Amino acid sequence: MQQTVRTFSFMTLMALVGAAHAAQEDPQKVIKAYMAAWNAHDAEKASKYLAQDAVYYDVTVGTPQKGRVAARDNVIKVFVGAVPNLKWEMISKPLVSKDGIAFQWRFSGTNTGAWSAETPATGKPLSFEGVSFVRIHNGKITYQGDYYDALGFNKQLGW
Repeated sequence: MQQTVRTFSFMTLMALVGAAHAAQEDPQKVIKAYMAAWNAHDAEKASKYLAQDAVYYDVTVGTPQKGRVAARDNVIKVFVGAVPNLKWEMISKPLVSKDGIAFQWRFSGTNTGAWSAETPATGKPLSFEGVSFVRIHNGKITYQGDYYDALGFNKQLGW
């Protein structure tokens, strides 16, 4: 009886660990948590979903940010600082594979913070749509490519 209980307990524990590991790697769950961190305006927490060597590519900028720290400091913190009330929402049914996800999104808020020392806040609302292609490995984002209409975005801000 005692051996049966130990075997059952071990197997239950392994099932729970396996389920937690599978949930961690599910691309939809990773992206949902990542977007929730953005929407909580927490750049540090959002960056924790990126692999140390992640590549963040914003097509409108053209230069990929290489590494978690670069993506956090040059993308996430910039957007969270410039649009402190930002809302990032998935607006399409995502295309999901075992190691990635692609989805259409809408980003909205009001530009009340500076984008940089040379680009002050405009105080204007903004709302634009785009698409992200994201690769995920071991529960971490290894690549994020964002594609959106930069001209429309700039016009909304009066640039």
